[in-house]
Amino acid sequence: MAGHSHWAGIKHKKDRTDKNRSKIFSKLSREITVAAKLGDKDPIMNPRLRSAIQSARSANMPKENILRAIEKSQNTNDTNFESIRYEGFGPDNVACIVETLTDNKNRTASNLRIIFQKFDGSLGTQGSASHNFKHIGVIKFEKSQISEDLFLEKALDVGAEDYLIKANHYEIQCEKSKIYRIKKELEKKIENFISTEIEWLPFTTVPAEKIDLQKYSKFIQSLNDDDDVQKVYTNLDNQT
Repeated sequence: MAGHSHWAGIKHKKDRTDKNRSKIFSKLSREITVAAKLGDKDPIMNPRLRSAIQSARSANMPKENILRAIEKSQNTNDTNFESIRYEGFGPDNVACIVETLTDNKNRTASNLRIIFQKFDGSLGTQGSASHNFKHIGVIKFEKSQISEDLFLEKALDVGAEDYLIKANHYEIQCEKSKIYRIKKELEKKIENFISTEIEWLPFTTVPAEKIDLQKYSKFIQSLNDDDDVQKVYTNLDNQT
């Protein structure tokens, strides 16, 4: 029986991992399809598509999945997705911004409202939480790509607003309108990027020790489990 329980546990863990991987791929595919539909099908000519593909590659998404998502954008009868931002406050009054791609905003709003209420939070109107954040471009790449000296030099050359040396990667922050121009300059020296995103970064943060982290983690997981949710940003401290 012990052996049976052991293998059952491994199978359960694998099933959960496969499910999470499938959900991530699904969301990445949706972003690729929307990016390709709104712009050129050639990633060289479409910065949003190029960034979406790079994110997919960073998540080890198979090449055939990426190509399938691009091809799907050519189907004019396909469902149109709308980018909608939701804002509110989660457990312990943590400010929260949720970015979605949805084909049914009533369904999405209802689902998110239920999640916020379940964890003693509240979904508000646009602007209720975003004033706690700045909306900027963030470009991340591994340290193995260039030396620290060259990173600092390039950050200054491209006109970065800020640059950070993290434990496992370098990060450049810039005005969101300049992100793809700066990315193009960086591509002259850097081959592989972790991500190129326009993100919401908090002006001030809530210390992790002041909140119920277990409850907060379940709240974030519930949001990410929703198929329409693409990105979740909060003002909790110590986030990567």
